[in-house]
Amino acid sequence: MNKQELRAASSLAGVFSVRLLGLFMIYPVFASYAQHLQGTTPYRTGMALGIYGLTQGLLQIPFGLLSDRVGRKVMIVTGLIVFGVGSVVAAASTSIVGVIVGRAVQGGGAVGSVILALVADLTREESRTEAMALVGITIGASFMVALVSGPLLAGAIGVAGIFWLMAGLALVGIGIVQFVVPQPLRRHVNVDAEAIPGMFGSILRNVELLRLDFGIFALHAILTAGFLLVPALLQARLHVSAASQWLVYLPILLISAVVMVPAIVVAEKYRCMKGVILGAVTALAASQWMLAFGGSYEYVVLAALTLFFSAFNVMEATLPSLITKTSPARAKGTASGVYSSSQFLGIFVGGVVGGWLQQSVGADAVFLWAGALALLWLLVAATMRQPSAD
Repeated sequence: MNKQELRAASSLAGVFSVRLLGLFMIYPVFASYAQHLQGTTPYRTGMALGIYGLTQGLLQIPFGLLSDRVGRKVMIVTGLIVFGVGSVVAAASTSIVGVIVGRAVQGGGAVGSVILALVADLTREESRTEAMALVGITIGASFMVALVSGPLLAGAIGVAGIFWLMAGLALVGIGIVQFVVPQPLRRHVNVDAEAIPGMFGSILRNVELLRLDFGIFALHAILTAGFLLVPALLQARLHVSAASQWLVYLPILLISAVVMVPAIVVAEKYRCMKGVILGAVTALAASQWMLAFGGSYEYVVLAALTLFFSAFNVMEATLPSLITKTSPARAKGTASGVYSSSQFLGIFVGGVVGGWLQQSVGADAVFLWAGALALLWLLVAATMRQPSAD
């Protein structure tokens, strides 16, 4: 990348990160916070955590298509304003219903696809893969930083304070877009980064892509459902307060990062990506059943969480590259759009189903359902073709 492209990619990665940091910070602390809101039930808590994914998933592709007409920066700024308004609504709410509304509005600022399209506008074709990788690394780093910093910040400023922080970060993002991100000389449709309406039919009939879409759906459904219960489990079994739970997440995430690198190297170097995927999905299923049947033992909880996040990070790193490798040459942006929407809809389903099961059956039922979903994913993935090395 030249200096202009590096500036564009790094600044847009910054916009992604300031938005995602706040969202991910909520995961490890929201279930405990929701207990003190008026009208809270486990189902409504799950709805509040997951509904962001519904509006995000439904609006991701329309935002991208609209940006072709009115401009990338206009839509990114509009989305960040919507996200900021939703954050304020959630921060000011004293009832769970108010937080649900705020979270739904937050998800309405679906700017992810537009940011990627602007990255494509501002980079040459030979530099685009490197630029997209920089954005992807930023997303992964934001997730890890947020899981550690969320409990710390919740202890210092409260979860409502984190929502206010999200609103402030949205303003920071707007400033970056307006004053740091270069203005593209021209706006064009890029099939590697944007959804093309005429290609949806072929993408939705592609069985190999549908397997990957189901995978990212299941992965984030399991993640979201788990965070409805894990914070309370850490308090009950490990006697770790909500504000101190970063002490648990930090070493687990470091271990998972160490596991992820050799797993990806082995998958790519020895062309055994399918085996690595099947192993990771098996680990996901095992982690959920460990929590369901052995959640009363602190060492089982720690082992299950380490197993889960190790597998989660492997899948987060491999699935996007598989979408790119598997999709037809002229439909990579469309395939990525469907994949991204599947991820957000998984967040929604995980929150809603997890909350309903917790309320109707009990906490163990959530982990059993998540384990069954991982097993279904394993059956789906078992019939996939070995990905090419291209």
